[in-house]
Amino acid sequence: MARILAFAGSTREDSFNRKLIRTAVSGAEEAGARVTLVELSDYSMPIMNEDLEEREGIPERALAFKRLMMENDGLLISSPEYNSSVTPLLKNTLDWASRSETDDERPLSAFRGKTAVLMSASPGSLGGLRGLVVLRMMLGNLGVTVLPDTRSISSADRAFDGNGDLVSSRDRKAVKRLGRVLAKTLERSVGCDEEED
Repeated sequence: MARILAFAGSTREDSFNRKLIRTAVSGAEEAGARVTLVELSDYSMPIMNEDLEEREGIPERALAFKRLMMENDGLLISSPEYNSSVTPLLKNTLDWASRSETDDERPLSAFRGKTAVLMSASPGSLGGLRGLVVLRMMLGNLGVTVLPDTRSISSADRAFDGNGDLVSSRDRKAVKRLGRVLAKTLERSVGCDEEED
């Protein structure tokens, strides 16, 4: 069974991206994946600082998040765009996850071999798309295969109903499909890995 870690790059209480990720998660679960949906607010970390790391080691919550990444085969990420880039929260989280716990740990062990699908929602006309360009590049450089399938929801302040569901059935189907695509892609790759064993 494919295992997916899902999260939004925002902790705002009424975050559009926290709403959006839930739709993608439902699509992945319907396709048979086991999905762990987490809130980054539960993994509060200091700003990445090598002096702090040298003195105190990798913070406990950063280690917990990194280990979650290592336990999963794929990533579902929904993130807003801050000034044409990723959020500071998401960048800091990924920076800490990239750190090795021991000298003999394989570099970028939480990222290499993972497959990801990205999405975004924003009140702007591009729906946060520019931030995903940066995120795609960053993850690719860390060893993650980022699938081409993506969705950016523009006018997000009007895109969700009172229950946090997408109003547009077309958008809803497209975002659920993202979850299904990731689940099916991972299912094939996990199946291949098991056969090789």
